[in-house]
Amino acid sequence: MAKRDEGALAERATYRAFHMVSTRWADNDQYGHINNAKFYEFVDSAVNAHLLIANALDESIGLVVDSGCRYTSSLKFPDVIEVGIKVDRIGTSSVSYGFAVFKRGVDVPAAIGHFVHVYVDAETRRPKPLPTKLRAVVENLKAG
Repeated sequence: MAKRDEGALAERATYRAFHMVSTRWADNDQYGHINNAKFYEFVDSAVNAHLLIANALDESIGLVVDSGCRYTSSLKFPDVIEVGIKVDRIGTSSVSYGFAVFKRGVDVPAAIGHFVHVYVDAETRRPKPLPTKLRAVVENLKAG
């Protein structure tokens, strides 16, 4: 698999939607910064909030099957962050997202990454084609 070049598209203008996240005291680890695992929680919440607000989730479940993140600086409580999201690729049953995590008011991201959702049937857990409404919402997140 080819290495992704998340850094090449890290400008804010690349991302099609932003979701604000207020950090919590519990997000800091023993080193005084937000633990890397929390970044995935922020991104997962941002994407799912976007889809829920658009009423684009139905009986399909998006399972994360691939993800990666490169950290460029640290964040800490009480930082307010903005998660930028975009869609890099739409398949029959999958969506490849790109994301960047910015401290509010800062143009350089603290983290840049990607993840892939494969949408499956809630009962069988087998891949199924993207529902029409979901496809329309992610089409609007398509990068450039």
